[in-house]
Amino acid sequence: MANKLYKPTTPGRRNYSVASFEELTTSKPEKTLLKKIQANSWRNNQWRITIRHRWWGHKRMYRIIDFKRTDKKDVEWTVKSIEYDPNRTSYIALVFYTDWEKRYIISPEWMKVWDKIICSDKAEIKSWNRMMLRNIPVSYPIYNIELKLWRWGQMVKTAWSSAKLVSLDWEYAQVALPSWEVRYISKDCFATIWTVSNRDHSLIKIWKAWRQRWLWKRPNVLWKSMNACDHPHWWWEWHSPIWMKAPKTPWWMPALWYKTRKKNKTSNKFIAVSRHRNKK
Repeated sequence: MANKLYKPTTPGRRNYSVASFEELTTSKPEKTLLKKIQANSWRNNQWRITIRHRWWGHKRMYRIIDFKRTDKKDVEWTVKSIEYDPNRTSYIALVFYTDWEKRYIISPEWMKVWDKIICSDKAEIKSWNRMMLRNIPVSYPIYNIELKLWRWGQMVKTAWSSAKLVSLDWEYAQVALPSWEVRYISKDCFATIWTVSNRDHSLIKIWKAWRQRWLWKRPNVLWKSMNACDHPHWWWEWHSPIWMKAPKTPWWMPALWYKTRKKNKTSNKFIAVSRHRNKK
């Protein structure tokens, strides 16, 4: 799969690229698995902006994704179509069972229509099969990983991402995440074998500003170019120094070298190798 480049027929088309969508098999989603997203422009009931730099762009419906897939164990599903999801960077796959129950799942790389998938405690070692970590061979790429038992896939779900099962020797499985953090996870948690689809997503060139508006994003300016009522870094000369010992956020909190994590650090014991190990 590769991205599609356009000829520079207009200034907006120069350096403009989109996904080729070669893997997709249909452009119409399953209506029974759609959910409406309320168009509130990220404002509260007083119509004040609660999330900055967000804007209501192109219309979209939410696709209900099955991140768990454990309520029907040992049941073989068939892939019906590979589709585009505007709410995530990866593609999604529509699968159905013999009773024609349909569900959306995150599509892995190289998945095709009529492929068979299964979720079981111990299944065949095959791409896009979902099973417990204890039954997956070491060094296999995995995605859509559970963090806690009986929940759903919470990690490694973005485009062209995968974690690596490092070891099963100890009480917990050791998983190397895309951030190079090694984490202890229960061996009874589920994960899917292989890598998430849409590998060329990071190579797409947005180029023009209005395309960001389609993606629900509003523009931002430099903090020290704002007004005095908008940011503490304001000054009467543009791009002058901020005249502060430490930079601040718009709410007068330290912007750098300030830890905002709460005191509850009970999850630190599940980190074998921190992703900050190479930072000084």
